[in-house]
Amino acid sequence: MLVSVVFEQPHRTVFGAAFKYFSYYHSFIKMRVVILSALLLLLNLGWVRAFDHETNTTRTGSKLPNIIIIMADDMGFDDLSIRGGREFLTPNIDALAFHGRLLDRLYAPAMCTPSRGALLSGKYPIHTGTQHFVISNQEPWSLKLNTTLMPEIFRAAGYSTNLVGKWHLGFARPEFTPTHRGFDYHYGYWGAYIDYYQRRSQMPDKTYIMGYDFRRNMEVECADRGVYVTDLLTNEAERVIQETAAKQQPLFLMINHLAVHTGNDNDPLQVPEEELQKFTHIKDPNHRKYAAMVSKLDQSVGRVIGALARADQLENSIVIFYSDNGAPSVGMFANTGSNWPLKGQKNSPWEGGLRVAGAIWSPLLKARSSVFTQPIYVGDFLPTLAHAAGIELPDSLQLDGIDLWPQLSGPKEAPHVPREILHSLDDVWSMSSLLLGHWKYVNGTTLAGQYDQQLTQRELDDLDPRASRYVVEVRNSLASRALARFDQQRLTQHRMKNIMIDAKVDCGDMQRGCNALLEECLYDISVDPCERNNLAYSEQHADILATMRQRIKQLRAGALPIQNLPGVPYANPTLHECTWDLFEVKKPGSVPLECDLHGIPCSAQI
Repeated sequence: MLVSVVFEQPHRTVFGAAFKYFSYYHSFIKMRVVILSALLLLLNLGWVRAFDHETNTTRTGSKLPNIIIIMADDMGFDDLSIRGGREFLTPNIDALAFHGRLLDRLYAPAMCTPSRGALLSGKYPIHTGTQHFVISNQEPWSLKLNTTLMPEIFRAAGYSTNLVGKWHLGFARPEFTPTHRGFDYHYGYWGAYIDYYQRRSQMPDKTYIMGYDFRRNMEVECADRGVYVTDLLTNEAERVIQETAAKQQPLFLMINHLAVHTGNDNDPLQVPEEELQKFTHIKDPNHRKYAAMVSKLDQSVGRVIGALARADQLENSIVIFYSDNGAPSVGMFANTGSNWPLKGQKNSPWEGGLRVAGAIWSPLLKARSSVFTQPIYVGDFLPTLAHAAGIELPDSLQLDGIDLWPQLSGPKEAPHVPREILHSLDDVWSMSSLLLGHWKYVNGTTLAGQYDQQLTQRELDDLDPRASRYVVEVRNSLASRALARFDQQRLTQHRMKNIMIDAKVDCGDMQRGCNALLEECLYDISVDPCERNNLAYSEQHADILATMRQRIKQLRAGALPIQNLPGVPYANPTLHECTWDLFEVKKPGSVPLECDLHGIPCSAQI
């Protein structure tokens, strides 16, 4: 008998009513004590789960749905052409959204490690100790080992759990690594980033020499060196899809791309020359490379959809594409990606770092070919996908994410679930950012406010030669050809235009700015998505501001200490055969080696 997780309607109704009063601030001011108390009480109540003992109708027959999550690294909010940009096109990713649902307000923590930890744990970073910065390769810490992760849950339900690509949640000890954290199989790299061809990385702290970082499970993998890594990971994903289908086992597959993160400082933006030649219309040489890197990523999405189609797996699959955080347009690891028209970027408390590109497709979605406007957090994917698979989650997990499968899979008009999203709470950097209903609070920022403005503009001159035939490019893409047979209605040019209109972000006028280094910031994100009008000084919003402060105080009281540890000299690849290795348990060599992009550990296979 299948068990699915649903919300108990009476609690949703009460919670929604509290937020209704919260939103209408004129009434809220008169009822401050009552509403504030009710809101904080309800935020601490978990959604009460009821159990449906009937057959789970979200599945195709009795089969568990395949779950495929494709994660881009550092892709900009505006770098999907479905948003309207035409410097370069993303026809396959756009097709996923056009045939499925564009995740218009998908939020993630603004940096790699906390974002990936939130996805896999279903928790805010403050509840896993990952709320400050990221794990650098030389640091001996990880996502907390007593945290139950998504692959563990799906493996226990009978899934084959596979990770292809980036991990970045710790590797100093074996127990930190993917195949010890719930994945049956891992093919990829443990650390933050690698060279796109030679698979070696050097951390910004140049004390640590460049080291090789690529594995098949726990063993160093040297085969196919020199193959562009986006293609390499796609090849492996195709193989995993085909082999798992042959075993008739449900598939849980994460494809965590290196693209479009930069590689090493000496050659940060890398792409095959033949791909680069498609974008000669872009004047900026770095942005031209970025466009070509995005294009290779887009092709990868098409190939993955095509592989699922060839294996006859699409009819029972859920496919999600998204970026782990916003693009770093400038500064460290800058890739020239664009978060226009949003303010900020990666490693900032603003929408440009937090509101990420995303789409979902499945024949299990009733409202395909529409925009999903419900705010959704990457931590919601765990309970949401568990519901889709009929997996009962115990209350002991204490998740911050909520189950949004009824909204995702239901009608387009499904009412929004009122909720909070803690974007960041970093007491090392004295920064907090919180979404509560449609109110957003920011106090403090990063890097002395360098990213606290709109950092890019949409280019209107360097148009992709294919821009005039955009609709044809999307409908002729590999992804669209595979997905079209599941359409409820034909994907016409008119329907595509309407979806793009629904996806448009209207910023509104600049009224009162905010210097988050000196003052608190309060925004009504429903009408001010670009954070241009600070309401913190408005008497009408004083009670809302007080509520946000109180909620931050409450969340801070329940936060775990940060897990960060400083780098150690014995992690240096020069002491481990030029490899980023299990440096906490493996004895370092006595004689340091000369390490560069070539040579050991793969010198025999060049």
